[in-house]
Amino acid sequence: MVKLDKIYTKTGDKGKTRLATGEPADKWHPRVVAYGGVDEVNAALGVAAHAAEGDLAEAIHRIQNDLFDLGADLATPDRGKDLGWEPLRIVAAQVERLEREIDAMNADIPPLDSFILPGGSLLAAQLHVARATCRRAERDVARLSGLEEEAVSAPALAYINRLSDWLFVACRAANNNGADDIKWVPGANRDNG
Repeated sequence: MVKLDKIYTKTGDKGKTRLATGEPADKWHPRVVAYGGVDEVNAALGVAAHAAEGDLAEAIHRIQNDLFDLGADLATPDRGKDLGWEPLRIVAAQVERLEREIDAMNADIPPLDSFILPGGSLLAAQLHVARATCRRAERDVARLSGLEEEAVSAPALAYINRLSDWLFVACRAANNNGADDIKWVPGANRDNG
């Protein structure tokens, strides 16, 4: 599906790129911003994967693969024209898998009685960076989907939304199922001059 025999094209020197359809786009176009944000989430997960083990590490790697699917989906706008090939799209089953994994992880974690600070274990801190990056990417994808001329499928938008939820629960799982979460104490430092 992908063949990269030349790494630089010099089109970016003029602030342009090409979508998967071959059509030109400005590097700041909301579609390019959206799939660029997805790439940032993937990179943050690559760092977190180094501290993860077992099932969590496998899940992170699977999600990284899904994020390439999501990037391909976003880089291939549906303009209602035959492309001559079947574009890769996020499907509902990918979203449903995230939901099952969220429910399974969350089953062993007590409910929150406060917001938590990003941190705890190193892995949880890295997953919090990925979560916050994912929230930004979600806003970018939502912004793109709000443009009348730019279609985004419901599963693509649901996937990035559900992933930020998955990452939040994974942060708590990485913090000894919430036991090592650092709770926010509202106004705790207001009187400490």
